[in-house]
Amino acid sequence: MPEAIELGGHDALVIVDVQKDFLPGGKLAVARGDEVVPVLNRYIELALSKGMAVYATRDWHPPNHISFKERGGPWPPHCVVDTEGAQFADDLLLPSSAVIISKGWKENEDTYSGFQGTDLDQKLRSAGIQRLLIGGLATDYCVLNTVKDALRLGFGVFLLTDAIKAVNINPEDGKKAQEEMISLGAIPVKWDVLKRSN
Repeated sequence: MPEAIELGGHDALVIVDVQKDFLPGGKLAVARGDEVVPVLNRYIELALSKGMAVYATRDWHPPNHISFKERGGPWPPHCVVDTEGAQFADDLLLPSSAVIISKGWKENEDTYSGFQGTDLDQKLRSAGIQRLLIGGLATDYCVLNTVKDALRLGFGVFLLTDAIKAVNINPEDGKKAQEEMISLGAIPVKWDVLKRSN
């Protein structure tokens, strides 16, 4: 874990899929997924104080999305367009300036990465962003794939290890996903490290 990271306008915070259906009580709940919200709020406050842009990805599925069990997919229906479950967590303090990235909106295309089938890469490059701070839900699916694509596309990635939670269909999935992201080049950081540096 790095000793010091100075943040600025070439960095961006990317919050992955912190939506009601992924929180306890939701249709595809991540255990203790709500615990990422207050931590992410601290990161949002820090990002805004450093002149950083904030991006928030969301699943935005049609009612008959290919990932749903009724169509042979692995998941129960979740984050259907314009439903309560697709909304961001009530306590997530997204600024009005946050850029919302909708993914998984094509009926026959399953996506986990915030980059797949979206204009996130284009928006980041247009804004001159070089490094990303990434946290959210879930470690072993959408966070993992968003981080992998970010690294593949040449962005520096800080993985906010205190602001992610895993589905853990298998008990070690989250741990393995975190190890994979780090092995590919993501730098694990926590709030206290960033706060000390900034």
